[in-house]
Amino acid sequence: MPDRPHSSILERSNATISGATGATRPVMVFLHGLGADQATWRLLTPHFEQRYQLVQLDLVGSGRSRLADYDYERHGDLAGHAADLLDVLRTLALYDVVFVGHSVGAMIGVIAAVREPQRFSKMVLISPSPRFINEKGYAGGFEQKDINELLAAMDADYHGWSQGIAPVMMGPNESPELVMELTNSFVSSNPEIARHFARVIFLSDTRAELSFLDTPTLVVQSAHDVIAPLAVGHYINEHLTDSRIEVVDTGGHCPHLSAPQQTLAAIDRFLGADVPRS
Repeated sequence: MPDRPHSSILERSNATISGATGATRPVMVFLHGLGADQATWRLLTPHFEQRYQLVQLDLVGSGRSRLADYDYERHGDLAGHAADLLDVLRTLALYDVVFVGHSVGAMIGVIAAVREPQRFSKMVLISPSPRFINEKGYAGGFEQKDINELLAAMDADYHGWSQGIAPVMMGPNESPELVMELTNSFVSSNPEIARHFARVIFLSDTRAELSFLDTPTLVVQSAHDVIAPLAVGHYINEHLTDSRIEVVDTGGHCPHLSAPQQTLAAIDRFLGADVPRS
């Protein structure tokens, strides 16, 4: 089992540390998206644990984070979650980490890397979206009325909404086990916090942050994702200073679960790794 450091900041984000040890070991930090927790990385992390020290976090308000520390003002903006991430990196005295983030976790990582770039050496953004709502010249995937309806459905019947959104996020052809896993993760979340966080996510616009990110970045994009369509991945890639995009031939919003080997291969190519697949 991973070690769980006994520090207030680390406990707040349920930081767990595993993998390689030693003063010169590189560090890889993982941050999940909406409705998930750090268990979402279980199909990727074994591949890296002999080469990297792995630091996995739960977004405050999710998983086994300290729910009492979810602050509706601080966490009413993605910058508050980025501050949580930076607090962990400062507490562990980490610099030049490889950051791996999914969906909103990816964009939180972008904000953090813009604020303190010295702490990040490379960024892996899986299914990121800086804005979900369409506007002239930008295709985010949703009209404003779609988002309003989504949030209203979540407010009216959170459990029912959870059962409906999980298949959309996983993709229509994915295994019932993965869909049920995601459904259970949503259902086990605190509904009040989940509703608030969803509103923050789906109404956010972090496009302006992209032009300030200089860290080498990989965008991992599902070929068929209705949450963050292919056009969004290309938009991010085109608006970053130093980036590349790899499209994974899978459906849904979670290629790290639906196509883990393809996702790992894309990350390895980006990191310059030449390690046999286990």
